[in-house]
Amino acid sequence: MRLFPGTVTTLVTGLALGVVLPAALPGALPTAAAAPAAGPETVTLAGSGWGHGKGLSQWGARGAAAQGSSATQILDFYYPGTQAGQAGGSVRVLITGDTSSNVLVQHRAKLKVRSLATGKVWTLGKRGAKRWKLTAHGGDTKLSVKTNRWRKVRIIPGQAEFKAQGGAIRLYVPGGSADYRGRIRSVVPASGQGRDTVNVVGVEKYLRGVVPSEMPATWHPQAVQAQAVAARTYAIFERDSNDRGPFDVYDTIQSQVYRGVAAEQPGSDAAIKATARQVRTYGGAPAFTQFSSSNGGWTAPGNLPYQVAKPDPYEAGSGNPNNSWSVPLTDDAIEAQFPGIGDFERFELVTNPDPNAGGRVSEVRIVGASTSTTLTGDQFRLRFGLKSTLFRLA
Repeated sequence: MRLFPGTVTTLVTGLALGVVLPAALPGALPTAAAAPAAGPETVTLAGSGWGHGKGLSQWGARGAAAQGSSATQILDFYYPGTQAGQAGGSVRVLITGDTSSNVLVQHRAKLKVRSLATGKVWTLGKRGAKRWKLTAHGGDTKLSVKTNRWRKVRIIPGQAEFKAQGGAIRLYVPGGSADYRGRIRSVVPASGQGRDTVNVVGVEKYLRGVVPSEMPATWHPQAVQAQAVAARTYAIFERDSNDRGPFDVYDTIQSQVYRGVAAEQPGSDAAIKATARQVRTYGGAPAFTQFSSSNGGWTAPGNLPYQVAKPDPYEAGSGNPNNSWSVPLTDDAIEAQFPGIGDFERFELVTNPDPNAGGRVSEVRIVGASTSTTLTGDQFRLRFGLKSTLFRLA
């Protein structure tokens, strides 16, 4: 059952209403007051979709492609009012897995280091070199090399980066390593404390590590091409619209997932090449092309003109495993999240009043014996790990 938009759904767990008790008979022994009804031990929420539901649905794109839609038609549906455009350049990616303040790379042929302050470049060709390391030295950077042991090589003015002609550079991070195309940079973060590791790479090469991390490269080529355009536009929008200091995008779902060379696949490489430099624009600028795994059959509204709520006819036949899910919540788990409410009594769900929104929950009131508290639908979803805001009381 789908909720009626704009209505409040309540799970009633308290006393029966409208029951009149007979007066006590004369001379009868006093009886103890009835204990208040306890709240439910478990509440089950049933829902559909996975993610925020704005923009491209990846499962919906798969379903649309299977029905014969082109990548352009898919993008037109999920980003209505946007236009085709072109953009490129490079992007600076924060490598969040490198939690150390060092930048440590494997030696390889044609490896060089460059000062960001002066532009001066040094070729790294020491005999027996195994690894190279950049560490902070005040406002400058110390370059070290490991042969049989670590040795200081020089102090480089300002911040610095490794670069190499062709191929990739292997970066060592706590617990492992990963290969990245482009340059690997040691930078001072916006906070001014420590050093961060940033991969500076051309947008098209960056996408090779993004697209297969976000959508299976073996899916229908038109769906993967739509994902490539959405991912390209998203990165360029982030680069051009935000000021994060030394980087433009994260390598996690905080922006979009980027795994470097290890993620690259022939199918996604072909989709990137087929859509080279293609983006979606609105008002002449790159659009904010958000995407999610599944919208549950209804796209979610947003604050931008092309983020509209409407039925999605493509998800139902896509094979989406998230078309239906349920999550049981115990009263103990609920009370642990909201200890001030006392004994949990019920949820009150307020749904989006837009008739095209499919009944997405916009607000949840958590009612207890002592007090109540209210969260937005998204806050509630994240608090309890729900896949989407398209849910109801089962």
